[in-house]
Amino acid sequence: MGDRERNKKRLLELLQAAGTGNSHCADCGAADPDWASYKLGVFICLNCCGVHRNFPDISKVKSVRLDFWDDSIVEFMTRNGNLHVKAKFEARVPAFYYIPQANDCLVLKEQWIRAKYERREFMADGETISLPGNREGFLWKRGRNNSQFLRRRFVLLAREGLLKYYTKEEGKSPKAVISIKDLNATFQTEKIGHPHGLQITYRRDSHVRNLFVYHESGKEIVDWFNALRAARLQYLKMAFPELPESELVPFLTRNYLKQGFMEKTGPKQKEPFKKRWFALDSHERRLLYYKNPLLHQQRVAATAGDPLTEELAAAEHLELLVGRRSSHLGLGCPPLVPCSQQPSLAMNSAKTETVAVAALEPHQLPEPSPPPHPGI
Repeated sequence: MGDRERNKKRLLELLQAAGTGNSHCADCGAADPDWASYKLGVFICLNCCGVHRNFPDISKVKSVRLDFWDDSIVEFMTRNGNLHVKAKFEARVPAFYYIPQANDCLVLKEQWIRAKYERREFMADGETISLPGNREGFLWKRGRNNSQFLRRRFVLLAREGLLKYYTKEEGKSPKAVISIKDLNATFQTEKIGHPHGLQITYRRDSHVRNLFVYHESGKEIVDWFNALRAARLQYLKMAFPELPESELVPFLTRNYLKQGFMEKTGPKQKEPFKKRWFALDSHERRLLYYKNPLLHQQRVAATAGDPLTEELAAAEHLELLVGRRSSHLGLGCPPLVPCSQQPSLAMNSAKTETVAVAALEPHQLPEPSPPPHPGI
């Protein structure tokens, strides 16, 4: 057996070696990684490999199966491995910091990888990372009645538990004041049409409302996302001091279980079917819909206990929503308290309705709109 085949066999054995963590991507957790950073000593997936290629001074990558590996590099991979390297570069990741998963968007993965290896933010010998406090800056926000994105000033007051935004840069009166306890945030790059698109969802006047924002800088928008998560954690710690931090973290932000276009008709089923954007919120057991993905207010088609919602939630193998779906799904407003602490209460006073729905075939879906031009 030649060196090439022998070393390839050793690498494939390393991928499956117990206690190494090599069977999943070191950065996003995707199963069966086929690539490796031979400068860092970790096995990674194809998507994360693309990010690593952007900073060759820190990371150099090879295909496990296709590239040639000499003995010294294989020995280096053997001495390191995913768990060993993660213990070094992820020694002090703050509880609020979102660690991306395999299906998350590129900007989350990119900034996570850069924070770990390039900026070395989580090293054991680094500076102590505290909860972010107040934050202020500008984001591009989509207008309520048009598709223009305009530059708006946002102010996060973590101690007060408030997020504000202003239509005028030096304005003293905010356009909206949003309570952190009612807020959720998730990246919706495909829906918003920008690789850094973030959807902020909150409740006001018994309605679920949305803000669609982005920033040209990937680091800036991810920093905003994690600052909102930190503010949520701070609120939950004060509201539920008896609960350990690990039980609060799942309630910082969350995604929709599923979303996409379906056609619906009214409760009497006498109206023609109309195409609507649906989102299935598994945490609150609600099915939401609106006329298009970028409307600022949703309607509730079904709530907890409604047969329609339960049928949708149980249909794991039934493609109820087809067409253009984000690989990282959308979000609903998070429950205000962890389920173990939540009283039996109505999800909110929003009206519910019974609807008949029909999934759209892929060829019936419209072409995607072009990315938004910087332009509420």
